[in-house]
Amino acid sequence: MIEGSGTEVVLKKFLTYRNPTPFFIPKEGWGSPDEQIPLPSWLSEDDIKYYVSKFEKTGFSGGLNYYRALDITWELTAPWTGAQIKVPTKFIVGDLDITYNAPGAKDFIHKGEMKKFVPLLDEVVVIKGVGHFINEEKPTKITEHIHSFFKKF
Repeated sequence: MIEGSGTEVVLKKFLTYRNPTPFFIPKEGWGSPDEQIPLPSWLSEDDIKYYVSKFEKTGFSGGLNYYRALDITWELTAPWTGAQIKVPTKFIVGDLDITYNAPGAKDFIHKGEMKKFVPLLDEVVVIKGVGHFINEEKPTKITEHIHSFFKKF
């Protein structure tokens, strides 16, 4: 259970997850509140304290409700099925991002399916050794990619 693990442990485990396969929370929880979890260079104890202070007030329900509402989201967004993104686009993803490693995602991105929905897709950039939080993990590299993209216009 999330509650038994403590907010700090849950956030640290979630934010430091480096396995490109989906994660799950065992019934017995994610560990004890006393567990020591090393932080990567891009995430400080002060960052964690700030996030903990916010999530201890609101809980995790808001973020988890996105997943609980997937069925209704599909219904509500049905009018836009097949819609295209018709602006110049650069897609940047980390090779350890679990969404990039979801079944079929790489084929969708690299074998032309994404281009059907984003016809002005200019470039796909896969950054090695980076997970879901690319702007936190590699801020300079992401800024350089965005800047070089904007310079085209």
